[in-house]
Order: sequence, then C-alpha cells, then structure tokens
Amino acid sequence: MHIDARHLPNNSIIEGDLCIIGAGAAGISMALDWNNSRYKVILLEGGGFDYDDSIQDLYSGKTSGQKYYPLRASRLHYFGGTTGHWAGMCAPFDPIDFKERPWVPHSGWPITLADLEPYYAKANEVLEVGPYNYSYRYWNEQVPNLKPFPLDDTVIWNKIWQFSTARYNTLYRDTIINSKNIHLYTYAQATNILTNDGLSEVSDIIVKNHEGKTHTVRAKQVILACGAIQNARLLLASNSQAPKGIGNQNDLVGRFFMEHLEVAIGELWLFEPFISDLYSWDYGKTRASAELAITEDLQEQEKILNGTVSLTPLKVAQYMKPRMETWQNEDPRKSMDNVFANWGEADEKGRNASGFIEKAHQLNIRIEQAPNPNSRITLDGKNDALGVPEAHLHWALTRLDKHSVRTIIHILGQEFGKSGLGRVKMKAFLRDPDDDLFPEETNGGWHHMGTTRMADDPHKGVVDSNCKVHGISNLFIAGSGCYPTSAAPNPTLTLTALSLRLSDHLKKKV
Repeated sequence: MHIDARHLPNNSIIEGDLCIIGAGAAGISMALDWNNSRYKVILLEGGGFDYDDSIQDLYSGKTSGQKYYPLRASRLHYFGGTTGHWAGMCAPFDPIDFKERPWVPHSGWPITLADLEPYYAKANEVLEVGPYNYSYRYWNEQVPNLKPFPLDDTVIWNKIWQFSTARYNTLYRDTIINSKNIHLYTYAQATNILTNDGLSEVSDIIVKNHEGKTHTVRAKQVILACGAIQNARLLLASNSQAPKGIGNQNDLVGRFFMEHLEVAIGELWLFEPFISDLYSWDYGKTRASAELAITEDLQEQEKILNGTVSLTPLKVAQYMKPRMETWQNEDPRKSMDNVFANWGEADEKGRNASGFIEKAHQLNIRIEQAPNPNSRITLDGKNDALGVPEAHLHWALTRLDKHSVRTIIHILGQEFGKSGLGRVKMKAFLRDPDDDLFPEETNGGWHHMGTTRMADDPHKGVVDSNCKVHGISNLFIAGSGCYPTSAAPNPTLTLTALSLRLSDHLKKKV
C-alpha cells in the first residue's frame, strides 16, 4: 500500500506494529521480510519514487579532514535509495573481520561470521546474485577462463565477488505498493524522535514534508534505516529530551565513521601477457571475478588491515581521473555523468594504445579504514528546509591506514617477483615510511559505515548485538552504521544480511 504523506490531513496520527525509517537497501529488505504477515509495517521514505532536488537538498552538509565527496551527492534520497546507482559488487566479510585484533584498536564484533551466514544466503536472494558460494574452486567450475596468478596461497588468495544488477526502485516497487500489510509513506521525512519521560522507549516519530505537513508515527518497534550518516544525524538532532541526542549518553553517536580507502597504489608489469578473465569485470555480464587478498595469518604477522587489490589495464588506467576529482558536483546525477564520461574517454584512448603496455596493469586497493573515534558525524549550525541541523562529516585517517596500504604493495611486489611473473612499481606517495598522509585524490567507496557501532558494552557502542540502541527498549538500527569494523568488501551484502538478522530478532518481540 502506498500513501503520499503530502496529501494526508495535517497532524495525522499513523500507527502500526513496526516502523522502518528509510526505504533503501536495509529498509526495503526488512519490509519485504514482513510482507504478507499479520503485522502492520510502516515504511517511511522522505522522498518519492524519482529524483527531486528539494528532497536531495535534505542530504546537504559539510565535510572536513581528508577530502570527501559532497554529502548531498553521496547518497540518493528516494525510494530504493542508493541502490539506484550502486555498482552491485557483493562479497561476504572474512572471519578475521569479526575478531578482536590487538593491532587494530577498537576492533571486534559481538557476533561472528557464523551468526550471519544464514542471512548471507538470504541476502544473496534479495539482491538477486548467484548462490551463497564465494569459493574460487566453485566458480572455476562454473565460468570458463578463470585462471589465477600462480602465487603462494599462504600469502595471497583470490577473494571472489559476485555482481548484482538489482535496483530496488524498480525491482521491489510494485511488491511494496501492492502489499496488504506494508504501508509505504512517501514524502514522510523523519525529523525528530520522542521518547517517554524515562528515555527508555520511543513514543513518537515526527515526520514532515515540504508541503508544510507534520505527522506523528507510533509503533511498537522502531528501526532507523537511513544510512550511517543520516541515522547518526537524526539521533543527534533528537535532543529536546536528551540534550546530547537519543542514544548518545556515552558520546558515541556519530563517532567511528568509516569508509573504504580506494586508491591506485602501483603498477604491475608482467614479463608475458596473462590471459585470464578472473581479474576482470564487465557490469551486467560478469558473474564472478576476483581481487587479490592477503591471508589472515599474514595480516596478523604484519599487523595490517584487511584489503583487496584489483587490476585495471594500464593502457586504460593512465587516462582515468580519480573519482574524488570527477564526483564533486552537488548533483549526484551530474557527478555520475562526469565519472562515466571520463571512463568512456579512458576506454576509447586505451583501445588505441599498443605495445608493451598490454602487459601492464594498475593496482588499485580497497581497504578497510581503521576505526577512529575522531572520524565522526556532528551537527552543523545550519538547518535544512524541514528544520533539522545538517550533518558535518570529519573524515579522519590514522597511521595504521597508510602502514597497511604500504605493506600490502610491498607484499605484492615480493610475491610477483618470487613467482617470476613480473615486477611491481610502487606509487610515489607510499615511498616515505614516515609519511602517514593520503593524497587528496584518494577515493572513498561511497560506503558509509560506523557512527552507531555495535558492542555489548554501552560504553563501547551505540547498539547491542541485536542492533538495539542501548537503554531504549524499542529502538533499533539497521545497516552498515552498526559495523564496528568495515572489512574490505563493499557493504551492501553484509548490511542486508545484518538487517535480515535484525528482522528475525524482531519477529520474536512483536
């Protein structure tokens, strides 16, 4: 069922069993899990079904620290959320990602990979990717020409990816609209969370829109699924009863913002061409491909973060600009056009390149960011059109981030040399071991994580192992904001699995 909140009488009261705030990957995945049940599910979306500049403005904000994309352009604000332009890269986290690692401050999840595996399988179905099998052996039997580099597998292994083309705006729109028990309210932007006098239970969600309408939502269980930045922003802005914000009694809401560092770290020059489709990717066509990863034992030995390295033919990569440069327009559509235009130009010029460069590849890393309490979301002094303070992202990196990237390129250089395959050339910004800074052109993956991290101890996290906000009996958070550490893979598969796990937990409560 679909209701446009702009057309409701002002000050309407909306009541249900479950209220999910945010209709992106996390929110829609959870709502679908309750479809055709006897429970009334309220799904709130601040925008409509299409792009709207005035709605997108609600994501505006400031950035500081390491250079970042404009906040307004880093997420899509309509039904389906950022699945509207995601790359579809899916891979589960590794066992090490959930462990407490002594060399990684603030690491360790209160759950394990085994706790998520049943939900990973279900998430694969929701995202319309292949089977929950990410082993090289399996995919080598399914897809031809997946020849791996002959490297020492005690040092380097092949991390397999599958690819989704799911766009929730079109894929699940009709299912949600036609549902008898899911009530989708568009143009219903959550602006405030109210609780009982003891701050122990959410009583009301205040929603507004640009038509000047204000409505109140009441539900037995409330789930924030607005993304890591907007979830933290809403909690902090809901400060009429709790001066520091809802769930922020220990000053943790907004802290530990994490991104994936994505940057070219070197070049691989092979002695002979290596004919394989294992390390290539063609959107919409590739079923599975791989990136080079460092084994868990070596990560512990070298005291580094988890990361994966992909290859781009140098004949193309030499013409590609950093996305941090081309994605700087406040309009996400124009930024995307800029990126695709540069990629198209690079591909065209690369096709005309020839010679020894056919054996050369650019090495690109995607690596988790070390959890850092100083990397955070706070509120800016400027309010948006609906009266909510805008977000301020301060993206802050640590010495461990740079050390890990530098160590990984060293490992790759050693292993390719030992194998007799070729040589690796390191990028200049990594050569000084005393330089901890990253260049401005370092990309983020548009992967917002942290800000409401998971921990059983309320002094270490905002939510518990079931994603419930500490101290509030009926407030939960879905999505990658709950991650204590960010791992190397893109977050959508894992945030979907984590949201489905939360959904199962809530079925025991309503």
